[in-house]
Amino acid sequence: MKASEELRDQTLKEIVSQDAWIIEGVYRSWVEPSFLAADKIIVIMTPLSVQETRIWKRYEERITGSVGSKKRESLESVRNLIEWNKKYNLEKLPHFIKNCDYKEKLICVTDNLDILKLFQR
Repeated sequence: MKASEELRDQTLKEIVSQDAWIIEGVYRSWVEPSFLAADKIIVIMTPLSVQETRIWKRYEERITGSVGSKKRESLESVRNLIEWNKKYNLEKLPHFIKNCDYKEKLICVTDNLDILKLFQR
């Protein structure tokens, strides 16, 4: 069950008031208040082919039961997710990067090694 917008927004405020936190931001419209409080905004730009492979793998694991999940996916829902993901990566994410009000905090990475290098400093 989804939380109400009021509860969701209150929870976000509580999270960003802590000393350290990480928020996944694909739902940018409601996590945007966290950008002001963030030290860094890390954009993970994994190749689209890798993302699509992972989506299919997750689907296969769920339908075979090798990974427990309450989510009921269908072939159609996975295809819709792949289309949404493609549009997100090719249109929405570049638009966000280009128009971000917090460019000084923005760091784009392409893989896990890039992320590890960030935190080895």
